[in-house]
Amino acid sequence: MAMTAALLLATGACSGGTTGNDATSTANATTRLPVTITSADGRHVFLVERAVTPAQQAEGLMYRTDLKPDGGMLFHPYPAEGGAPREASFWMKNTPTPLDILFIRADGTIATIAENTVPYSTAEVKSREPVAAVLELVGGRTAELGIAEGDKVTWR
Repeated sequence: MAMTAALLLATGACSGGTTGNDATSTANATTRLPVTITSADGRHVFLVERAVTPAQQAEGLMYRTDLKPDGGMLFHPYPAEGGAPREASFWMKNTPTPLDILFIRADGTIATIAENTVPYSTAEVKSREPVAAVLELVGGRTAELGIAEGDKVTWR
């Protein structure tokens, strides 16, 4: 049952956008925050939307075609209901843009990066360990910026 709930949460989480007339989309757009990733190549700042509620985390970036290179979405807390970190499972159903999905441990380090996930795919993209947050970026950005597993992610 927990896996089913996690998968349902994930169905929208890595999708690609909103239809533009959705109240959740508007709420996400107004709650942007800076997220900094400190890597061997320096500090990289992204201005991202937050997915805080179960509904926001279920929708994620579905249908979106307007993603910016320094934008993205932060799923924190993950899961939205709170509780201890747990394994995350996302997919790309309804997501037209490839994403880099960064799974973040409770200590703020990157546990796993799924690079250039396949648009519209229903294949599961798993964190492979318990995580407390997930960050989605435009596909290819982590490689381009030298961001790697173990790098530190911070936000306010």
